[in-house]
Amino acid sequence: MKALLTAITSLSLICATHADEAISLFNGKDLTGWKAEYQKSDQGKDYWSVKDGAITVDTKGDKKHLYVWLVHEKEFADFDLSLKIKELRPAGGNSGIQIRSRYSPHPKGKGMWMNGPQIDIHTPTPYRIGLIYDETFETQHWIHPVKPSWKVNPEDTKHQVVWKKDGWNTLRIKAVGTKIQTWLNGNLVSDYDGEGVLNDEHHKKHHVGMKGHIALQLHARDDLALQFKDITIKEIK
Repeated sequence: MKALLTAITSLSLICATHADEAISLFNGKDLTGWKAEYQKSDQGKDYWSVKDGAITVDTKGDKKHLYVWLVHEKEFADFDLSLKIKELRPAGGNSGIQIRSRYSPHPKGKGMWMNGPQIDIHTPTPYRIGLIYDETFETQHWIHPVKPSWKVNPEDTKHQVVWKKDGWNTLRIKAVGTKIQTWLNGNLVSDYDGEGVLNDEHHKKHHVGMKGHIALQLHARDDLALQFKDITIKEIK
């Protein structure tokens, strides 16, 4: 019996250690494990690439496009994600990190739509970086802070804004159950409990909110030039 308990304890420690190990979602060389999702009207365009060891999105002045996503192939539920972000040039467009999301047919038959919560990245107004917007079709508004639409102002936030215009910035996202926390360069930005939102009927219908894909965003009709690297994730069991 003692030997059995010892074996069980050892196995538990091994599993716990494995669950705590960070894995890389980007190999630093190419987009293996990722897929760029373009609407039909944007087929043939090539905004996503790898440059200087970083995932790079660069529209090179082209604003004639819809939403374009770079989606990771794996699905995650509870996790601790960290990545570094840098402006390649001051283009001023909008981006974001979709989590627990899914790219699926538009509910009204208009191509495809990305459902799920997004951690915003908007360098022209860096107070938005790390706030949470919900792209889910039936939601489509800020959920932290709670706002009725896409509009949010500096006075709606309480965190310290630390964004480096030159050089790399670290964004950390932790999602456990209905709780999502974000940090920008070590400063807490969002501490959100989405009970009743992330697990409501709309999110369940699209199979998002609690589990899904991670994706990088290129916002529709924006000129954007950003880089992402050191993308690591720890799954929380």
